[in-house]
Amino acid sequence: MQLEIEQKFPIADADGLRSRLKDLSATPLGTVKQEDTYYNHPARDFATTDEALRIRRSGDQVFLTYKGPKHDTAVKTRPEIELTLVEPQSWPSLLEALGFREVATVAKERSRFGLNRPPFRIEVTIDLVSEVGQFAEVEIVADESDAEAAQQAIQQLADELGLADPIRSSYLRMLLNKTHHA
Repeated sequence: MQLEIEQKFPIADADGLRSRLKDLSATPLGTVKQEDTYYNHPARDFATTDEALRIRRSGDQVFLTYKGPKHDTAVKTRPEIELTLVEPQSWPSLLEALGFREVATVAKERSRFGLNRPPFRIEVTIDLVSEVGQFAEVEIVADESDAEAAQQAIQQLADELGLADPIRSSYLRMLLNKTHHA
């Protein structure tokens, strides 16, 4: 099974991080605007079960993504299933007809960078998240058997990049916390 293995960090100096990525020969992969609309299950509360279901609009592409419960406490590690959607305009109606409820939409501008750290391909993103703030994510998609080595590679790269104080909360949770306390 493929796992999404990542750490997220608050950042104050995106330009400084871009410079450190360049020094490490990271490949710029472009910048894209993304909108993630999250849904809650009709029979169980995803906030309680630590799962997520979203429709992501990223440039011209649309994906349906399910994220399972987190497996690890230090580096966020969880199963992820992502499908490219055909006729994406119909999916919100389908989910709602099945009893799923829209929770919120997280909008962000994401700048992506790739680094080869054999045996892994690591993606680092700089995210400007509307109403939430600016963050860096360090992510590897790996087989379950490689999870521990991937976690170590992520932590090592984060240290090299000067990233500190990882956050386990999702952008959705941060947005909901902010809007419910506003």
